[in-house]
Amino acid sequence: MRISRVEAIGLFGKSPKGGWSNEIRPEDSIHALILVQTDDGQAGIGSVFTDARLVRAGLDVLRALLIGESALEPMRVSEKLHQNTFWMGRGGTLTHVISGIDIALWDLFGKSCGQPLARLFGGSYRNRVMAYASILMEEPDLMRERTAYYRAQGFRAIKIGWGPFGRRNDRKLDEAIIRAAREGAGDDCRLMVDAGASDAYWPNGLKWALNTAQMLRDYDVTWFEEALHPDALDDFRQLRLQSPVPIAGGECLTRRQSYLPWFEARALDIVQPDVTKVGGITEQLRIARMANDFGIQYIGHGWNTAVGLAADLQLAAAFPDTDMVEFIGGSPYIDDIVEKPWALDDEGLLEIPDAPGLGLRLLPDAVAELSADAEAAKLLAGAA
Repeated sequence: MRISRVEAIGLFGKSPKGGWSNEIRPEDSIHALILVQTDDGQAGIGSVFTDARLVRAGLDVLRALLIGESALEPMRVSEKLHQNTFWMGRGGTLTHVISGIDIALWDLFGKSCGQPLARLFGGSYRNRVMAYASILMEEPDLMRERTAYYRAQGFRAIKIGWGPFGRRNDRKLDEAIIRAAREGAGDDCRLMVDAGASDAYWPNGLKWALNTAQMLRDYDVTWFEEALHPDALDDFRQLRLQSPVPIAGGECLTRRQSYLPWFEARALDIVQPDVTKVGGITEQLRIARMANDFGIQYIGHGWNTAVGLAADLQLAAAFPDTDMVEFIGGSPYIDDIVEKPWALDDEGLLEIPDAPGLGLRLLPDAVAELSADAEAAKLLAGAA
């Protein structure tokens, strides 16, 4: 099986709000799918968390390194891409695009072996995992309604993030948001808080994070995520040492080399690489295993697409302490493009697919509609 074609399919028109200071519009491109086809007619699907224009530009650079390569050796082929583009800049567009290629190659590998990816990673520790609803923070009254709504949908874990929290220089408002979220979710629901300090011009530093962590303890918060600017390694180390609640982060880092200083500094309790940005499944596996060696829990960041969620589910099966996956509440890029939408069971868990590869089937016509690309349906028909 040799790679014969690699294409990007941008998703537009229904991009969900992100809570960013420069807010996403529905027509903005922040996610793209990657299709890898082989000379014998098989196809694998991947996902990239970045603008489709950048993904297409990245593929223009990488395509010459891919065409004719083996479609059954994702680790080696992905490393070839990294090695031959290092001088162009590690961690940006090319690394993101390699992520989607790598996911698609793993999907192909699993399909060719007739096995779910978790088994190829070394074995499955679980066949179900808790999904946490990932929703935006709102003013207190609406925040209470939103968490109550998702709790009523069967979620036993909810993460609230971004929005007004930490952005108004108003500690009373911050606490009122958390209090309202806890009231809506109930005492029997895990509640996580994501400050979203990777937003543009994040205004707060270590002292704010320390004071906020103390407040979050009173509301039984499971973890405090992105409390500081993504480059503030020393401040994260101090926060993690002094915080009464676990500290999570790492979604903005890429490739395993970037994570090692954070692990050595014991700067995180929970590490959250994003499989659609970090370098793909190959890098995610290495980071998660390295985290385990340092006693740091791995729970992937998953604010992306149905394909990203499918990869996260397979990865969650492969690690003994990965007890949750992120699930965007109400994203069409997750709910509307799959043949069999994910559904929570009575315990708030998602079933981990045991079909070969990623274990999902996309709806070509739905993807074509969201991509404004009439050729998308034809391309994806081979990935079913």
